[in-house]
Amino acid sequence: MAYRDLVRNWHKGILAVEEGDWALALKIFRSIEMSSSKIDFNIGCIHLLRGELAEALEAFDQTVSKDNCLAVGFYQRGYVCLRLERYEEALNNCRLALAHLRNNSFIDYKQLGLKFVLCAWEVLYNTAAVYCQLGKWQDAERTLEEAFAWTPRGQTLRLRAALQQVQERLFLEPRSIPQGEFFRPRKEDVEELEAKDFLGQPKVITSAFEKDNASSFQDLQPQVS
Repeated sequence: MAYRDLVRNWHKGILAVEEGDWALALKIFRSIEMSSSKIDFNIGCIHLLRGELAEALEAFDQTVSKDNCLAVGFYQRGYVCLRLERYEEALNNCRLALAHLRNNSFIDYKQLGLKFVLCAWEVLYNTAAVYCQLGKWQDAERTLEEAFAWTPRGQTLRLRAALQQVQERLFLEPRSIPQGEFFRPRKEDVEELEAKDFLGQPKVITSAFEKDNASSFQDLQPQVS
């Protein structure tokens, strides 16, 4: 599939998501040949919205198999595994997500098309949530205490409340990316598509100089992993 066609279908899928038509969005995303990790990630997020955990897990499997350095992919997969009570897998995914943060306190995925900042403390929080489910309360406490070192000053209130819960032997609610957030194609690529008609023919752009009438559109360049 040409990159232009990929972007066109990717954008159509996002439009279907924005309209709340999950079935159509899934159909469009699944129709994309040789889809990227971002498309599989979107499929997983839609299944989560529909409460289809097994299908979400399968999609996130595809996500991390295509990009085994995508920290947010392991983060989401760990969340799903926890929900499915596959605690050892969840714990491993949390560790992988943290490893792929590469000692950074966060990764901002905005430049890649996802409006989400994955913070190290959130990964550690979910790690603690898994330990709670495993009955390893001391490990959960230790992990939350470690998370304080990765949390900006003045923003530790949530962690303090979580630590108190763990000390009272109360389970933590795991975190995931906010509902409704998806990887989107680059705005520039979508705008270039919209400058062409539905037959794929470039529209003629009239120059300010009468003798310089031309249509000049460059092919989109692949930028998805």
